[in-house]
Amino acid sequence: VDGRAIAAAIRREVQAELKELSAGHRPPGLAVILVGEDSASATYVRNKAKACQEVGITSVQIHRPATISREELLDVLHTVNKDETIDGILVQLPLPAHIGERSILEAVDPAKDVDGFHPANLGGLLTGHPLFVASTPLGIMEVLDRFRVAIEGRDAVVVGWSTIVGKPIAFLLLHRRATVTVCQKWTRDLERHTRLADILVVAAGQPGLVKGDMVKEGAVVIDVGINRANGRLVGDVDFPS
Repeated sequence: VDGRAIAAAIRREVQAELKELSAGHRPPGLAVILVGEDSASATYVRNKAKACQEVGITSVQIHRPATISREELLDVLHTVNKDETIDGILVQLPLPAHIGERSILEAVDPAKDVDGFHPANLGGLLTGHPLFVASTPLGIMEVLDRFRVAIEGRDAVVVGWSTIVGKPIAFLLLHRRATVTVCQKWTRDLERHTRLADILVVAAGQPGLVKGDMVKEGAVVIDVGINRANGRLVGDVDFPS
């Protein structure tokens, strides 16, 4: 599964679509809010700005110090919520501990919540009618579809139950009529579940958690993990085995 090739194809498609949609109109605007000096977060924000530039989206970066108060950050959000040139808002996570992520994510206008983290969008996902879905789960479904992986009636196992990946991908698979099992750190005998999977999505944040002998022959495995181990990036799946 070549995720990079799929991403490049999608960017080309989005670029062509935006060129057509933006004829005679302003391009869409995306505001990315970054708090503090976390190097990984700064890298993600730069990559988002680069992707926006490539496809023709206006990218606005709002950087605030880690010492900002929750009230001050809420004021920033209220401003971009009302800004008619901003169509989408991303709050780069994690936020400093003193702010509280939940109150900030709930303050984003659901109609601009392109991360899909607002309770209104999460609730829409539960009922099968979301406005926005978190990008990683949506990307996983795009990968499965572009590789023509059959989903209906298949056994899908999700390892990890975060609101960012695990729970949304479980509901997306359910809405496509898969039989879904969600595993987490309290799951007993993880291998018993993973070996049943026709489609296995691993997003646990634990390097090398799933070994080759835990996966049946012919299964489709999507490794979402990004971990740094011994100075290099590794996934949650032990790829060599």
